[in-house]
Amino acid sequence: MSILPHPSDQRPTRKPVRDGGDLLARESVGLDARFAGIDSTLDVFRLAAAAWPDRPALTFVPDGNAEAAPVDVSYARLHEHIVRTANHLASLGLRRDDCVAYLLPNLPEAHFCIWGAQAVCRVAAVNHFLESAQIADLLQALDARVVVTASPAEAPALWAKLGPVLAGLPGLRETLWVGAADPAALPPGVRRFDDVLAAQPAEPVFEALRDPAALAACFHTGGTTGTPKIAQLSHRALVVNSWMLGEMFDIRPSDVIVCGLPLFHVNGVVVTGLAPFMHGARVLLAGREGFRNPKLVAGFWRLVERFRVTTFSGVPTVYAALLNVPLAGADVSSLRFGICGAAPMPVELFRRFERATGIRLLEGFGMTETTACASVNPRDGERRVGSIGLPVPYGRMKTVILDERGAHVRDAATDEIGVVAILGPHLTPGYRDPRHDAGLWLPGGWLNSGDLGRRDADGYFWLVGRAKDLIIRGGHNIDPSMIEEALARHPEVELVAAVGRPDAYAGELPVAYVKLRHGARADAEELKAFAKAHVTERAAAPNWVECIDSMPVTAVGKIFKPTLRKHAIARTLRELFAEGDLQHAGIEVRDDRTHGVVAVVGVADEAARARVAELCAGLALQVRSTVG
Repeated sequence: MSILPHPSDQRPTRKPVRDGGDLLARESVGLDARFAGIDSTLDVFRLAAAAWPDRPALTFVPDGNAEAAPVDVSYARLHEHIVRTANHLASLGLRRDDCVAYLLPNLPEAHFCIWGAQAVCRVAAVNHFLESAQIADLLQALDARVVVTASPAEAPALWAKLGPVLAGLPGLRETLWVGAADPAALPPGVRRFDDVLAAQPAEPVFEALRDPAALAACFHTGGTTGTPKIAQLSHRALVVNSWMLGEMFDIRPSDVIVCGLPLFHVNGVVVTGLAPFMHGARVLLAGREGFRNPKLVAGFWRLVERFRVTTFSGVPTVYAALLNVPLAGADVSSLRFGICGAAPMPVELFRRFERATGIRLLEGFGMTETTACASVNPRDGERRVGSIGLPVPYGRMKTVILDERGAHVRDAATDEIGVVAILGPHLTPGYRDPRHDAGLWLPGGWLNSGDLGRRDADGYFWLVGRAKDLIIRGGHNIDPSMIEEALARHPEVELVAAVGRPDAYAGELPVAYVKLRHGARADAEELKAFAKAHVTERAAAPNWVECIDSMPVTAVGKIFKPTLRKHAIARTLRELFAEGDLQHAGIEVRDDRTHGVVAVVGVADEAARARVAELCAGLALQVRSTVG
């Protein structure tokens, strides 16, 4: 038996694209032989330990320092730690419907926890950078039975936020600390992770989950205000998407893959986690904070050289930061390619990075709801820069036209903008709170991504905007309601709407538009300071606040955010041009059939046109200039 799709399933309806052989159409000879008996993520590690017992599965580089002594964990040892974790959790009485939540930096113990918990129940990732109130909401919504976190010695600020929250969790049975801690000073209900593992046998004594449809993982997605929105993933989805990634990226046992994105995100867990483990590769865990650590970015090319890194995954802000780090003679010839996702990659940044480093980039698209990856540009054939590539093997994508209520009207034509819809065995079964499933599914089981895009004649997909309102700052999803709810508490605010504005480094920055009550005296700077003090997530504090006389609304009175986004684009460009000492005749931001939204800039001459292109090169935005 195998979780993986049979080669005869879901035959492709499109002809192969020039990629050296269509993975969708190719017979996967030996597929069942290589992956026979996989019913859960635990089976991945069991088979990997049998195939490559002494090969390093994890290499932990403290603080991402290439010169530091690494800590290696073999495949046999990784499987043993996972089994010991599962044994302990089962000894607490945890079963299929229970939940283990983890709030951890990028440490090897995070992987022991993630996969060990999945062997007996479900595991939930919680962003440890959130504030206490948000963490509490998530843990309560998850009904967490066990919480695994860093000890105060390892992460004092995290424990200061989390500690007071735990008393409010009525179902909590135990808290486990990872990292140095004095056993004599442990609070009630807290144990050291190392101690509980050491007390367990290295062989399974638990009843392992054997149902591919069983829930394995939960990730909160989008905003975290109000009722948390938590996407659920099955064992099948995790294993299948990991196999898909292995096919698309040709992951080999000889690969060394950097994990620099957080392990509370599906990219870190799957793209630079389960997928490499499934194929016998080595995961280089690059420090506790990954790419958030400036030291890792500054020494990244040295890290590549020392460990002969072959692949890494990053978001546009990571590539922008690495572009500022000279190679300085480092040998990076081992790198086969870099993977970019989570937010649109500006085309100019894409090209500049490739020119400066000689490293091939593969841009893709995915969501928590598609496990990790839904599409990617071919690794060996024609990439179309600016596109999100082709669907993963056995996955399908299309664009659809929806009516005002979100109901399916028809499939979109070639190059017609519509909502991107996705189908395949890698999809979420739904959110933990069924109320959040409203609008998620389209007829035939297609998932409504909420993203606007088009499909070209060769099957490549291009994103042109978002039907949903999320602001993506450096690959991090920000729910605008978080900002709106905070500003709405100001006594002089009548209406507020938050949108994203383009930014060369972060991709987008949150901004807010406010309509004040009659007779109000508050100004933009006061409101910005108020928002900064009351928004619970620092990254969501608005970059600027603008007071407007009237709020654009639809015919039924809903705030019409597309108008505000266009206004934010125009203001951003005006400020950018003023700083760049560029004179321009005017800026018009308008809808475009192919690109969704474009900015048209009037300039006096060709020199000014070239200056516009230079100043806007880092923005994920179509900017055109006209002379006259």
